[in-house]
Amino acid sequence: MVVTDAQVRKLMDELSRHGKKELAAIRSGIDPKTARQYRREGKLPSEKRRPRTWQTREDPFTEIWDEVASRLSEAPELEAKALFEHLCEQHPDRFEEGQLRTFQRRVRQWRALHGPDREVFFGQEHRPGEAMQTDFTHITELQITLAGEAAPPMLCHCVLPYSNWAWATLCHSESLLALRRGVQEALFRLGRRPKVHQTDNSTAATHNLGSGKRAFNDEYMALMRHLGLEPRTIAIGQKHQNGDVEAIHGSLKRRLEQHLLLRGSREFASVEALEVWLADVFDRANRGRQKRLSEEMTVMRPMDVSRLPEFVEDRVQVSRSSTIRVRRNVYSVPSRLIGEQVRVRVYEDRLEVLFAGKPQLVVERLRGRHGHRIDYRHIIRSLVRKPGAFARYRYREDLFPSLSFRRAYDALTDAFASDRRADLEYLRVLLLAASGLESDVETALVALLDRGEVPSSDVVRTMVAPSEPQVPDMPVPQPDLSGYDDLLGATVREGVR
Repeated sequence: MVVTDAQVRKLMDELSRHGKKELAAIRSGIDPKTARQYRREGKLPSEKRRPRTWQTREDPFTEIWDEVASRLSEAPELEAKALFEHLCEQHPDRFEEGQLRTFQRRVRQWRALHGPDREVFFGQEHRPGEAMQTDFTHITELQITLAGEAAPPMLCHCVLPYSNWAWATLCHSESLLALRRGVQEALFRLGRRPKVHQTDNSTAATHNLGSGKRAFNDEYMALMRHLGLEPRTIAIGQKHQNGDVEAIHGSLKRRLEQHLLLRGSREFASVEALEVWLADVFDRANRGRQKRLSEEMTVMRPMDVSRLPEFVEDRVQVSRSSTIRVRRNVYSVPSRLIGEQVRVRVYEDRLEVLFAGKPQLVVERLRGRHGHRIDYRHIIRSLVRKPGAFARYRYREDLFPSLSFRRAYDALTDAFASDRRADLEYLRVLLLAASGLESDVETALVALLDRGEVPSSDVVRTMVAPSEPQVPDMPVPQPDLSGYDDLLGATVREGVR
């Protein structure tokens, strides 16, 4: 049986207490003879082991190692795997794939003994209340869903490096609006603000000047001035300079995973429900950081500024095609607004369209560029009057709300010899959906398609038209007043007496 250092330490401790050799050996789990040996030598098992100076098997790279060392000297950035594959090509049938790990170990040893100097990282001492670090991190691996749909894929993660107090908000991208919301949410939760806000070189805070350097953009600088924070960024490509928040990303995701397992479900009813759950997770995590956080709170300034709105506002003109272009994406609006100028509040996840100060439309915001979201309800009446425009309409695919509508259009195209007639029939079906409930129209289309019938607009209208209310024929009973006559007659007779 192998004796461990812990057993020998236990043996020595027992001997120092009572000096009974047999009892000390039994309590430490060591054979008495072995115990006497360790007591006599006064060394731990680890101190008695001698380093191995022999190889268990022959080194397969001995003959070609000078060649390997020469290549590594000429190109220190050369990776071991690529060099091993090159050797296999140069010396066929000599090396096997299973020898890769041995070769990588030899290369690592050579670099440690003869390789170039490596970059040194210097641990920094954080001062309480000096800075807040912010970074974005993906959480798609957690597979959280909202009513069956994927949840926002990212978090805007804010950390105080001294105390590790942290907070995060859901977001869809590394946008300035997401950064504004995340930073403000963290600061107003704290009720205090540090001196510095540090972020990486994401486009939310910086932009490329074309010279290879990055400078803060105007919107980010305006946010920093309003919050009274000094902006600071890390060097390009040096993620370790934002090390605290980067390091906490991993522990944060593990914590969220454990809480999801305890919860027993990754499904949430809404974004609001998910944010409440996230807030509870962060509150619990931050409870263990109160001691160092209190040191930060005493030196940070109070949050005596107002909260900026979580949107930016644009003024855009509604085109003749009943669309607006916002942040390089196209959205449809009600056709009654054509030619008017509307105000668009651009949130991180949605757009709000206002005219004359009154809300007109709320629509989910598109990601990326050159996208489009066309609501058939906004333009269908014009299309019914001009059905010829449907065939080559730029955003025609947006006019199929679901696969059932697309199947219905294909069935109409097969049923009618004229494409114009099929287009008109489909547009009339779409008008029925816009005038009533889309779900009712879709149910009717599915029923007709399953029966192999042509889903014409007249048939669909009959199926979705509300039925006439039936008024029941109820006879009106004639009241019997004889009881009142008897009552009145009795009263008169009593008065005569």
